[in-house]
This record gives sequence, structure tokens and C-alpha cells, in this order.
Amino acid sequence: MAGNLAVPITEYPAGEPGSGPYGITAGPDGAVWFTQVHHGLIGRMAPDGEHVSYRLDPSSGRPSLLTTGPDGALWFTESLGHRIGRITTDGAVTGFDVPTPEAGPFGITAGPDGALWFTEMNAGKVGRLTVDGTVTEFDLPAKGSFPSMITDGPDGALWFTMNQANAIGRITVEGDITTHPLPTAGAGPVGITRGGDGALWFAEIAAGQIGRVTADGRITEFPLPDRTARPHAITADRDGSCWFTEWGSGRIGRISQEGEVETCALPRPDSEPHGITLGPDGAVWVALEIGSIARLAP
Repeated sequence: MAGNLAVPITEYPAGEPGSGPYGITAGPDGAVWFTQVHHGLIGRMAPDGEHVSYRLDPSSGRPSLLTTGPDGALWFTESLGHRIGRITTDGAVTGFDVPTPEAGPFGITAGPDGALWFTEMNAGKVGRLTVDGTVTEFDLPAKGSFPSMITDGPDGALWFTMNQANAIGRITVEGDITTHPLPTAGAGPVGITRGGDGALWFAEIAAGQIGRVTADGRITEFPLPDRTARPHAITADRDGSCWFTEWGSGRIGRISQEGEVETCALPRPDSEPHGITLGPDGAVWVALEIGSIARLAP
């Protein structure tokens, strides 16, 4: 089933024109934090839309995705700088180089073991970073798998998308890896999140579908009303549904645990929605690469 989703949307400008808001996450300070991929900035936005940006040095690292760490700071990947960065809520920035050259770190999440876990797109690895800067890397079985986003699972492991291997991966905190191939060929999974039903939900950008995988590897796929919408990122809400961005259509979608899909159009069809998160205020916040942050109040 599919339907139209009626939800109030407020759009806030997010700093310099062309800065490219991309990843977004709920911060520990009641605000949302986001990357500005084109200008090398990390932004903070309060619930009322007031924002500030902090410039990285160098600014050419392409900050991509970010997460709140176990230490109360925000941690982010720099996919061209091949670093993992850390920014405190008052704007102090430090960083750690990834050992593998040209690794291309992208997805990042806080793990159940008090460390940060991240993907290395170019190197085909998953990395683990302690808060004091010690990095351990784990090779994936499929070279060229292009691991993308990563999240903590309900089973104490980390789950991630393998965009070019057309699979979902699972890695334990000890480094044991399992992969689950997708039923649809060439689906291109990107975003992944821990759902409210004890499963992992993910976005298939090339197939126009949302997928669900249980801890034992059973996969279900749900086609979207618009198979060309290019779903990108996904996040769970407090009611057990998941919200996702449709990068190719300029829409936001919501899928229930039963697979029912509703979508709503953003004010501008060319807004290029990427990252999405549930904010500390209970609203859904979306990073729009066109240069703004959208707040949806369901």
C-alpha cells in the first residue's frame, strides 16, 4: 500500500550557499548536527533553526556522515581526507588518520563496546576507533564491495550496507564478519538503521526499495511507489516506523513495520535530501544538499 503523508515542514537555511548539508544526527545537547560536505564545515542547528558552523582545517576533507560518540562529542568521517574527526559541542575539533591510504571513510556509528565503528568505501574494510585514537581495521571478504553506512544492531553487532556487493554485512565487536546477499540484483544498498521491531531497515538506492533484515539474516524487500526515487538514508522513529529520504524525487517517505509506505514532497523538488535523523525534539530532521535543513513535525 502507498499513500500521501500530510506533515508540516519547516525549512531553515544552513549557512554558506553551496556548502552542501549531507549527513545529520541528533546531538547530546538538544540540537542537530550536520556535515557541510562541499565547504568542509560541521554545523549545529537548534530546534528554532538558529545555527552555527565550524570550519575544518583543512577544509578539503569532504566531511560526510556523523554520530554522537560515547564521550559526548560528535564524530564524523572525512571521505577525501581519509580521517575520522571529533568535534565537541563547543566546537573544538581534533582528528585521527585512517591507517590505510585512500581508505575513503564514510559511514560511522557508536558501537556497543564504547568505540566508534566506520566503513572504508575505497578499501573494502570496516574500522574500529577508540576514543583515545587507536584504529583497528577489518578486511571484508568481497573486494570492491563499497561498504557505505553502518549502525549498531539489536544483537550486539554492527550492521552495514555493501553497496557494490549487493549485500548487508554484519561484524561482531571481535571482528567476525557475515554477509547476507540481497534478493534483488543491483539494488545498491546505502542507508541502514536499527528499527523499532528488532530488525535492521535499509534503503536500496538503485532498486527503489526499502529492505528489512532480521538478526538471523532473513530479508524482505518493499518496492516504493516510485522505483526511480533513489532512497538514500533511513532512520527509525519512536513509534516503530522508519523515515527515509528520496534523493532522486525530492520527497521524504515513511514505512511502517508492515511495509506500508507514505511519502510527502519537500517544498523544493530539487532539494536533494540526503541524511535524516530523529531529533532530540521528536521531529524528523533532513539535510538538504541544496543548502538547508528541513524539519518535519509528524
